[in-house]
Amino acid sequence: MLGAAALSSLAAMRCGAGLVTAAIPRGLNLTFQKKITPVVMTMPLAQSRTGAFSLKAFDQIKKEWDRFDAIAIGPGIGRDPATRQLARRIIRDCPKPLVIDADALFALAGHTDILLKAKGERVLTPHSGEMSRLTGSSVGKIESNRLTTARDFACRYHCVLLLKGHRTVVASARGKTYINRTGNVGMATAGSGDVLTGMITSLLGQGNRPYESACWGAFLHGKAGDRMARLKFKRGMIATDIIEQVPLVIKKIFFKNQP
Repeated sequence: MLGAAALSSLAAMRCGAGLVTAAIPRGLNLTFQKKITPVVMTMPLAQSRTGAFSLKAFDQIKKEWDRFDAIAIGPGIGRDPATRQLARRIIRDCPKPLVIDADALFALAGHTDILLKAKGERVLTPHSGEMSRLTGSSVGKIESNRLTTARDFACRYHCVLLLKGHRTVVASARGKTYINRTGNVGMATAGSGDVLTGMITSLLGQGNRPYESACWGAFLHGKAGDRMARLKFKRGMIATDIIEQVPLVIKKIFFKNQP
């Protein structure tokens, strides 16, 4: 799903990243380059016979990850068995701050203990369905205990856990929690989570700590959605609408006295 990677990449740029590189299966590289603006670089990687990421791509990524300040994995990568193996190996071995979302969360389900072996800081961004797969708890139980669920997981697995949904919850490995109050129902649209992933990764890459990056990412993401809802209409909002508002929201909050 190239659109997911495109949304995350563009959101990272709009949130202040100086350079973003999207890793793409080699056979889809030219298609991806035509799909989005030329401001995003691409890194073509080894692919399997099905056209998905191959486990052989790990060695290519390993040689390059020192070039990056933060990395995201998951949006659009698919659920091919080889891709799931690749995702788990990156989650365990990458020394860089890593945001784990979407299909990478699917790959992690049943293998959460590898988070305890991770060589770098990890931020997980599941919705309640993905959280259910990670924990084995029902969606209903998770929704009725959102703060406790997020905090317990973050403390147990030494990570930052951002549980998406109404009143997104962010929890740190030390038990610190934040409940986000920005955002609206119009943001429950395809690709909105991919935008959030790109924003958090961008904030990490700018030197912010994982917990603060997740908190600010959730807040700014919701603020951008709220601004768009006022300008247009909640029903019919799409993910790129949120991206358009991100730099305007950042300017208003952090640089309001600048022209």
